[in-house]
Amino acid sequence: MPKPFTPKVVTANHLLQGDVIYQTAAGWTRRLQDAEVLTDEADADLRLIDAIQQRDVVVGAYLAEITLQDGLPTPTHFREDFRATGPSNYAHGKQVELH
Repeated sequence: MPKPFTPKVVTANHLLQGDVIYQTAAGWTRRLQDAEVLTDEADADLRLIDAIQQRDVVVGAYLAEITLQDGLPTPTHFREDFRATGPSNYAHGKQVELH
């Protein structure tokens, strides 16, 4: 029996700046909270195909599993949590915004 589909977001790295970005209904964002949450497997596959084809904007696009907490996407894996908050060597960028 196939595993049930769980909510996901499309994530990648910005080609020129290297930042972690997330797909929205209208483009890309650096904030996981603003990402388009995909709850349908076929729709998620189409959105991923769309992201992969944007070679002039992103690199390494894939589907990341999330859960919804208080209506906001939250990573289910520590790797995605790390990517959402940025480098851990010192507080800068996204880390400053989150605290």
